[in-house]
Amino acid sequence: MAEVKLGQKRRLGDLLVAEGLLTETQLTQALREQQGTNERLGSILVRLSLINEEQLIGFLSRQYRLPSITLSQLEIDPDVVRLVPAHIANKYEVLPVKRLGGSLTLAMADPTNVFALDDVAFITNLQILPVVASQTAIRRAVEKHYNSGPDHEDLLAELASAQEMELVGINDDAGATVDVFDLTQSAEEAPVVKLVNLVMADAIQKGASDIHFEPYEKIFRVRFRVDGVLHEMLTPPKRLEPAIISRIKIMSNLNIAERRLPQDGRIKLRSGTRQIDFRVSVLPTIFGEKAVLRILDKESLKLDLSSLGFDPWSLEKFTHAIHQPYGMVLITGPTGSGKTTTLYSAIHTINSPDVNIMTAEDPVEYNLKGVNQVQVNEAIGRTFAAALRSFLRQDPDVILVGETRDLETAQISVRAALTGHLVFSTLHTNDSPSTIARLTDMGVPVFLISSALLLIVAQRLARKVCQGCRQPYEIEEESIVPYGHISTGAGRVTAYRGKGCQVCNFTGMKGRVALYEAMPMSEDLRQLVLRAAPTAEIRALAQQQGMKTLRQAGIAKVLEGVTTVEEVLRVTLA
Repeated sequence: MAEVKLGQKRRLGDLLVAEGLLTETQLTQALREQQGTNERLGSILVRLSLINEEQLIGFLSRQYRLPSITLSQLEIDPDVVRLVPAHIANKYEVLPVKRLGGSLTLAMADPTNVFALDDVAFITNLQILPVVASQTAIRRAVEKHYNSGPDHEDLLAELASAQEMELVGINDDAGATVDVFDLTQSAEEAPVVKLVNLVMADAIQKGASDIHFEPYEKIFRVRFRVDGVLHEMLTPPKRLEPAIISRIKIMSNLNIAERRLPQDGRIKLRSGTRQIDFRVSVLPTIFGEKAVLRILDKESLKLDLSSLGFDPWSLEKFTHAIHQPYGMVLITGPTGSGKTTTLYSAIHTINSPDVNIMTAEDPVEYNLKGVNQVQVNEAIGRTFAAALRSFLRQDPDVILVGETRDLETAQISVRAALTGHLVFSTLHTNDSPSTIARLTDMGVPVFLISSALLLIVAQRLARKVCQGCRQPYEIEEESIVPYGHISTGAGRVTAYRGKGCQVCNFTGMKGRVALYEAMPMSEDLRQLVLRAAPTAEIRALAQQQGMKTLRQAGIAKVLEGVTTVEEVLRVTLA
């Protein structure tokens, strides 16, 4: 392994020696200078005057077959410069030079930096065409063009000069007083308002599901979760954190003076003709308050069961279960796996004027017409269990419990399912068979579990291959057999992957599809539950009766051209 790393480190130097631009002695001197630093070899060679920048740029241009440019002779449009934020230009030492249609020419000192290419492509939503330029010239140009660019950095610079930032203490636990007036004043500064609004609008435009405002010891960063993957978007100075977090609190009607306890709120914004809700969660950490905004876009909510991703067998079993007069249907999976969407789709399917549907949720994410929805508030005693007890006096036909968190809620839900009500709920478990063990661990008797349960569904969200740039390729069928695929003897099968285009920010993936593992409770499975059989035995019998595991459901989506093998392996357990 050490030899491989050394080979990679010497590659540029060896190429320069082979080209006759450097001697072995000079290379050894430069490598010795590089030890213990993060400085690039090319920069060291130029600094030691072993090679000049023109020679290095010419060599890189020939080696990577990319054009080279002289930045000092170019007039760059300020609108083009604004496409790339200053913190990205400084971090990677790159400069946007020219935009033509859906492509952006990017000057780079290191054209092999794929992280720079990926980040700029994601932020700009353009195809990146790299060109080689001098590192010194790029640094000068970045300093020149970003000193007056009216983008994120403009706002940050204006904020940094505000004296109010210094008035907010960090160590509130030690008894420091927080001046609410100062917090409010700094949060209402025009640049703060602009920055927060800009971040929220950018998240909506990029199709993000969450915005993370994260404080660390020396930095404060903003990240977006797009299609389940986090991307760093902005790194405001740490000293601006209190004003930005206070602005978010003001927008969501939270107590800006309370910085020691978690708080939850909501923000409603209008984007064009659609109304978008942000669910806000503020959590104190050791270096400040972290705020996460979950974006709830009603227009993106799919309520058609057939479009969610169920395979025909699972869809049939799920549809049959939700049309039963009583019993319990459980949806399981981690946070952000789409459980709420599946539950709402089920409620939407059976919703009619002759059915009384009541839900207890924390929080109520979407308003459903014709459904009585209750917001859980534990601070005043309105818990899931308390709401459920009240529901049973409201003559319900269908009850939805947002989350089964404790034994009391689980027992009331199960008993409601046994007394003529159809109950939907969610649980945090890894797969369908292990849900039985989770309920038993919570303290629910096995005879109640076996009698009440109709169906358990486990689910995950996998990214889809971008339809705009997907390309077919062939894989050996035997290579996916270990994941549960049943071989048909075809030898090679066709799968798809994304090449990368403007639509998908050059990631090759766009949108998400749900993978489902549906386990209907047959009489044989009920007997296994009654005798407290191991999870492995329950899983084996369920598979014999037709259940597809999450991994098998994912591989089926691969063969349909919906997602990739790598994505399925990322989100499912072997």
